Amino acid sequence: MEDKKKAANKAELEKIRGKIDAIDNKFLELLKQRIKHAQEIGRIKSKDKRAKYDPLRERQIYARLLENNKDDFPEQALLSIFHEIITTCRLSQKKPVVSYLGPEATYTHQAGVKYFGHSADYQPIETIEDIFSEVERGRTSFGVVPVENSIEGAIFSTLDSFMKHKVKICGEVNLEISHNLVCQSGNIDDIKTVASHSQPLAQCREWLKKHLPDTPTLPVFSTGVAAQMAAKDPTVGAIASSLAIKTYQLQIVVRGIEDYRGNTTRFLVIGKKSPLRSGQDKTSLLIGLLDRPGALNDALSILAAKDINLAKIESRPIKGMQWKYLFFIDMEGHIEDKKIKEGCQDLRKICSYYEWLGSYPMADVM
Repeated sequence: MEDKKKAANKAELEKIRGKIDAIDNKFLELLKQRIKHAQEIGRIKSKDKRAKYDPLRERQIYARLLENNKDDFPEQALLSIFHEIITTCRLSQKKPVVSYLGPEATYTHQAGVKYFGHSADYQPIETIEDIFSEVERGRTSFGVVPVENSIEGAIFSTLDSFMKHKVKICGEVNLEISHNLVCQSGNIDDIKTVASHSQPLAQCREWLKKHLPDTPTLPVFSTGVAAQMAAKDPTVGAIASSLAIKTYQLQIVVRGIEDYRGNTTRFLVIGKKSPLRSGQDKTSLLIGLLDRPGALNDALSILAAKDINLAKIESRPIKGMQWKYLFFIDMEGHIEDKKIKEGCQDLRKICSYYEWLGSYPMADVM
């Protein structure tokens, strides 16, 4: 009796697996059709000299899918799957080269994959300023750079690079950061030095002080460099991303050693042109103010009068000009929106320096 029951269960299992295989085959055929249609759209847009990336259209697709889903399929997984599909189809029209702070498996690399999917051609670059230079000179289509962290604040090398290079912001991506202590053996006793980028070292300083009080830290260019060092030297521990563990075949010593939960880094995607309106956008400016009392208040009053919501304002000193500053401003809306356009026009009249850095879809807006 027991054997008959097992045989019946096996037959039922094979029947269900057969149905799943048939569904997978249909998925594959539909994906092949979808990418062909996307390539046709790309050819039409090329003839009309239209931008291949239409953020409003993509946001409408995500909204329609979520509405039709009715919570039957896990929402975040659905968005992740279709993000990869949509991005792959769009990139099939023209595969971009994306530079990021290397080497492979840094958080910046991870942010790039989150934004562009796995189909882009990724190119590691040693410094943030070099990423700007590569994009400005047209050697890469896009660059991914960190701009601020929810705990440690602004990334000044990124802000300073905007003052030197002519690029446009094309997008932003938020990445939740969870720091892992890794090494070759996975044994904390083998670690004689902890290497990482200065930001992760700062974000884990209390954990390191408590658990490795006598172990020196070594700031390096990136978490990827730290992971490379750990892969070569069994006495080096690295604070690195989950992507680095697979890339460099390292063992996890301790997961999640950051001092504060909710650690998120905002990354910007830079390129030559900003995209069209998505309906939920940000606009970024770089401005200089006249040297007179109340200049900053006047600038902010202009934006307030247009009912423009500021998302961020950050000042940076101008190199070689003592006590002179430029201000980075992020505001909600697109430069094509009436109130943003008018507000920027009025703001430009009172600024000693004015540069529109770009308008782009807000992070994590589907």
